[in-house]
Amino acid sequence: MKKIIVIGAGIGGLSAGIYGRLAGYEVDIYEKNPVAGGQCMGWNRKGHHIDNCIHWLTGTREGSALHKVWETLGAIGPSTGYADCDAFYTCLYNGERATLWKDLDRTERELLELSPADEEEIRRLIEHVRYACSSVIPADKPMDMMGIRDYISMGKEMADMPKVMKEYGKVSLQEVAERFHHPLLRMMLGEYMPKEYTAYSFLVSYATMASGNGEVLMGGSLAMSNRIVERFTILGGRLHLNAPVKRVLLEGKNATGIELESGECCRADYVVSAVDTSELFTRLVGRERMDSVWKQPYDNTEKYPVQSGFQLAFSADQEAYSERGTLLFQCEPFLIGERSAAYLSLKSYEYEPDFAPEGKLILQANLSQSDRDYLYWKGLSREEYQKKKAETANAVKERIIAEFPGLAGHLELLDCWTPLTYERYCNAYHGAYMGFITRPDVKPFRPKGELKGIRNLYIAGQWIMAPGGLPIAAISGKFAIQRILKKEGKDIRL
Repeated sequence: MKKIIVIGAGIGGLSAGIYGRLAGYEVDIYEKNPVAGGQCMGWNRKGHHIDNCIHWLTGTREGSALHKVWETLGAIGPSTGYADCDAFYTCLYNGERATLWKDLDRTERELLELSPADEEEIRRLIEHVRYACSSVIPADKPMDMMGIRDYISMGKEMADMPKVMKEYGKVSLQEVAERFHHPLLRMMLGEYMPKEYTAYSFLVSYATMASGNGEVLMGGSLAMSNRIVERFTILGGRLHLNAPVKRVLLEGKNATGIELESGECCRADYVVSAVDTSELFTRLVGRERMDSVWKQPYDNTEKYPVQSGFQLAFSADQEAYSERGTLLFQCEPFLIGERSAAYLSLKSYEYEPDFAPEGKLILQANLSQSDRDYLYWKGLSREEYQKKKAETANAVKERIIAEFPGLAGHLELLDCWTPLTYERYCNAYHGAYMGFITRPDVKPFRPKGELKGIRNLYIAGQWIMAPGGLPIAAISGKFAIQRILKKEGKDIRL
């Protein structure tokens, strides 16, 4: 039986491990942390559970190829519970509110009542969100392995997406927001996601929830990761925790295994790198192995920015907070690093009673962070870093209470984390929790899961396809195994 070594036990690495076992290979996964899951993670503070990752899980609609992947990984199944969430998010502005409901008819009706002057743009937006409901993530096989029949089938399935791309594929979210007259609608479209995002990515995100293909899993991120780990071990895979990898062993042009930080060398027929690709190129194989395809985004952060976050988790008294879901609201401007923030996103986990003691609930705030923000945090001394974190956390808490006065005396900070947190625990490039941002003026980054000049080394993880995230990580592990099967002349159907 041939052997595959997988570096990294995030979702991409676990996926490669499971599909490797299903394809008949011996599989060992090596993970530097004491727990598997990568960024699909949660942790406990003061009797509360903080969820780091899943806002909604793309691929929950039965019948799609991605749904089959999640089932194969053990992430979801017949007993999976979903939260009763009826909206994408709600915006508050000067005493008014607007909600992007799952029910698109309701959204359209309420937005028209709010701003009749924006009727044309509202109807255009909702119409194209309906079109975007046809969007799917190709999960059967890598696109470079697709034949004409595959493309015809995908074209039929996504028949309405060309309309979305024509209208919203070459404009940024900021440009779309500026089409609206009402300040609340401009805020809704321009402040939830980074302004430079291509507008269609926002429509696809909303459509994913509206179509029922993006439900919120009960139990959160760590519980899902643990289910996937259990599936891997049941299949006979071996998971090595607290086992950081120093480098990939190369003999000529062939990858032959790995060397651990402990000095131990482990041999294999194939190696799958499922760590952040910046870690792959800076340490595991060296930057000299980075080809022009990969150099392009890493050498140009202006064209290929990434997104991270300054995030905070609070414990709140249930009786003091009656809102549900995610809210976006304007607040008094405050400094976070070197820039001013005037909006806050606040998510309630009222649907997860086990995340907090009785009478309490978790509230989490997220402030979007860029490459420049990462460099700011990175440049601070340890003392300055802790001081600035505390100052920002206090400013956020004050503004939450200013918006919801009933929380005064009933809101306690549990934890806060920055882009450096993701770098420290996950070796994440600039602290990113998604892949390179798709901008309207830049060609999307779509590398193959292989490196020129190195045989038997394959790449999995969110970086191989925009916009990254959990679905891309999951299918990338499958794709890595399919590339191995193709190399051996075997059937790639998994």
